[in-house]
Amino acid sequence: MSGQPYWESAVERQIREAQERGEFDNLPGAGKPLDLRDSSDPDWWVKRFAQRENLDLGGALPGALALRKEAAGYPQALADVRTEAQVREIVQDFNKRVLADRLRPAVGNLPPLLARTLDVDEMVAAWRELRDEREERQRLAREEREAAAAAARQPARSWWSRLLGRG
Repeated sequence: MSGQPYWESAVERQIREAQERGEFDNLPGAGKPLDLRDSSDPDWWVKRFAQRENLDLGGALPGALALRKEAAGYPQALADVRTEAQVREIVQDFNKRVLADRLRPAVGNLPPLLARTLDVDEMVAAWRELRDEREERQRLAREEREAAAAAARQPARSWWSRLLGRG
């Protein structure tokens, strides 16, 4: 016999050898109690994994829910779009996807979940307001930078003239 107990499997042997080498020492969370606060939820492990890995599970949503989530982001999601034509194209594409989702056959005995279409002109008006606000913030920031640069360019008075109150 090689000193190995007859009941030790190959996996158990690898675990024992790793323990003897100290590979399980100083692992994160060692000596701390397990966090079991949401173990009654059957998907707790998926939710924790997504949170720990900073995963966006938006792609895992059913079609109508994904469209509703996308619609909730408008008009702020359009803030970086440069032209009105591009805004119209994006909103029209969204509306086409909503209408295509409505043609999908219903599954199960529940009523289908529908996403609403967006009014293109309302989104364009909201985009214009966002763009104007953004341009105003940029203009104010630019003026502040210019004022700070102008103040920095002015020559400093000498300590002697400050002491005597001249100039």
